[in-house]
Amino acid sequence: MPVTTVDRDDVGHHGLPVPDVVLLTETDSDTGLSTERWRQRLAELGPNELPPRRGQSWVVRLLLQLHHPLIYVLLAAATITAVLGEVVDASVVFAVVVVNAIIGFVQEARAERALDALVAMVRTEVTVVRDGVPMRVPSAELVPGDVVLLDAGDQVGADLRLVGARELRVDESALTGESVPVTKDPLVLPPETALADRTNMAYSGTLVTSGSGRGVVVATGAETEIGRVHRLVSTTATVQTPLTRKLAHFSQVLTVVILGLAAFSVVVGVLRGEPFAEMVTAAVALAVGAIPEGLPAAVTVTLAIGVARMARRNAIIRRLPAVETLGSTTVICTDKTGTLTANAMTVNAVVVGGVRYDVSGIGYAPTGTFTPSANAAVRDCLLAGLACNDARIVEDDGRWQPVGDPTEAALVVAARKAGLSAEDVPERVDVLPFSSERLFMATRHANDVIYVKGAVERVLDLAGLGHSAEAEELAAAGLRVLAIGRAAGAELTEEGLRGTVELLGFVAMHDPARPEAIEAVHACQAAGIEVKMITGDHPATARVIAAEFGISDVHARVAPEEKLRLVTQFQADGQVVAMTGDGVNDAPALRRADIGVAMGRGGTEVAKQAADMVLTDDNFASIRAAVEEGRAVFDNLRKFIIWTLPTNMAEGLVILTAILLGAALPILPVQILWINMTTAVALGLTLAFEPREPDVMRRPPLPPSLPLLTRTLVGRILFVSAILLACSFWAFRWQLSAGASLEVARTVAVNVFVGAQISYLANCRSLVRIRPRTGPNRWLLVGVALTIGLQLLLTYVPFMNSLFHTAPLGWQPWLVVFGLSAVSYVLVELDKWRHRLLRGS
Repeated sequence: MPVTTVDRDDVGHHGLPVPDVVLLTETDSDTGLSTERWRQRLAELGPNELPPRRGQSWVVRLLLQLHHPLIYVLLAAATITAVLGEVVDASVVFAVVVVNAIIGFVQEARAERALDALVAMVRTEVTVVRDGVPMRVPSAELVPGDVVLLDAGDQVGADLRLVGARELRVDESALTGESVPVTKDPLVLPPETALADRTNMAYSGTLVTSGSGRGVVVATGAETEIGRVHRLVSTTATVQTPLTRKLAHFSQVLTVVILGLAAFSVVVGVLRGEPFAEMVTAAVALAVGAIPEGLPAAVTVTLAIGVARMARRNAIIRRLPAVETLGSTTVICTDKTGTLTANAMTVNAVVVGGVRYDVSGIGYAPTGTFTPSANAAVRDCLLAGLACNDARIVEDDGRWQPVGDPTEAALVVAARKAGLSAEDVPERVDVLPFSSERLFMATRHANDVIYVKGAVERVLDLAGLGHSAEAEELAAAGLRVLAIGRAAGAELTEEGLRGTVELLGFVAMHDPARPEAIEAVHACQAAGIEVKMITGDHPATARVIAAEFGISDVHARVAPEEKLRLVTQFQADGQVVAMTGDGVNDAPALRRADIGVAMGRGGTEVAKQAADMVLTDDNFASIRAAVEEGRAVFDNLRKFIIWTLPTNMAEGLVILTAILLGAALPILPVQILWINMTTAVALGLTLAFEPREPDVMRRPPLPPSLPLLTRTLVGRILFVSAILLACSFWAFRWQLSAGASLEVARTVAVNVFVGAQISYLANCRSLVRIRPRTGPNRWLLVGVALTIGLQLLLTYVPFMNSLFHTAPLGWQPWLVVFGLSAVSYVLVELDKWRHRLLRGS
């Protein structure tokens, strides 16, 4: 399996000896800066803070919601309608525009908080040496040249070049993706060393897990590594979702068509000798009729329903269009640590006396079993690991968390699973701490027993043994292996222990893959979605985890800007990219991706604010569920569009036909608005509640280049538009020829339109099949009943007759309405059957 290693080639302080760094920063590594020099630098460079976010004013953001071709047409039509005295019509159109603008504004206002989270992340208190005196100060007061002291539990307040370290280990997972704390050492490194391998540096925002150290501040504020991420996030442009891109293109085409037809109708009418003002009114009616006013609301409601469904499946959507984007995703770029894995070092095997004991359970919760059952020898081994240990685990709000080094915490958890606790450990009286040179730790206890744990080769050496086949086999499987031993009556020094240690066994641990995530990755691959691993972790570790998931494309040791570059490249290749991550280093790529997916429980606030979706259970399996819901949302959106467009097109064509024939309008503008607004809500929105089709995850993702409406669906729209035009125009002319009044004829035409829409709604439950394969949709029945009730009000209530120029009908016109509705349903089903025969399915 190929593994790509991405290194940064810039030269930094990690490539310089300590004396050169001290000289460049004009400081003293022992006494630090003087107070006077510190004040000068603070005044010159400013506080150690990330720059505030500069955003557009709320007024500009609100006005930008109106920047849409169809909105322009609607505003123009409403203005002309108001000038011509049609206040009701104009008010309805203006109301639609305002509601949609407010919805978009509110969604956008919640979306731009990633930089604020970054700023909050780097605020902490630090211990600094000034004038030779250690003091606690806010991290905002640090300047280059300050000397900072580090201890376990400290958050690093600025980028430091270490000048001294004693068993110092730093958790850099949020910045680099490294799954285990990094042991630090002041030794100079090659200039080309990658960020995650710079063991002589401590970076702002990372956490000291054990040991102590001293470092010189070499970068503050925007110049730190986290500041570099801040710049990447602030300069990374978000991309339009596939749905918004397709809707934008569709709207542009529709706008041109509507304006062309309106202008054509005015010209034809004037040439026929009709008054110009009347033709303008007719053109406005045509435009209002042809524009799907209910489309923005339907899109919002359908997406909102998708949000609710996803929330029930542990996926919280922060930006509405992200719901549909998941359904169009062709590539998922996934982080490793915390997404595919549990981000929790876990003991999964103990080898004692040549026998392997497998340990169940994942993470720091002390629940699990041993297979075969742990015997006295296993408990002796685990007791030694518990005694020679500085970590502990605590329960916080139902979650178990490590305090101290994660590797040592894993030993505590394993001991607890075997029934051991801190009370079983004899009192500690002395300690030989772990060091990068010694590679083991030893503790003496009140019973004069010394417990030892450390690297396999070092403990075997202390025990006077050679290599171990069992340990080599565990290491070859990608596990981290520790050897455990004990001694009695020996001197607590390296030389005193040599030859006196009794080997108790080996403990193997790793950051385990989530079993449910493995299944989810396979499900995504089966759905035609490529899954690629992009991680800042070590290539060897990444390769082992990728093999468990069947992922062949792995990019390891990737810096934040390289993650961003990879996502951008995939998008340039025409892919719709979902990016998952939990760390600061993931934020730029999360923001750039078509949909960014952050971890809600273990992820940093920076990643959550940069993402479009947050997983409440930090589980890749929830992505699979969200993709399934996203595809269902897209299906339902397309069903609504296919349902609503023929009505709008037919309304426009009815008016255009009347103008061309020089006949009276079969439907008035106010009646068109009634049809559009009532049916869009009562009928069209019921499609948003359609259950997902059973084969939704067995279909490949739709190609990003595929238009919103395929040739087949465009043909369907034209076909249904022709049916509506023919039925309504024939019904109108038939009523006039039978001696009915103009109001009665128009009332019949309106009811034919609505009746045909009801029957076509049933057609649209499946766009290709004769019978839908989804479950029942009770909201559809409610919508049909409501629509019938509204039409009865329109037809028989006197004040509605006056307002909408309608008239009561006898029983014979209703037979025509029902008959034409049934005919339209049959014709559409025959058309679907014909297309299935042509496709051979």
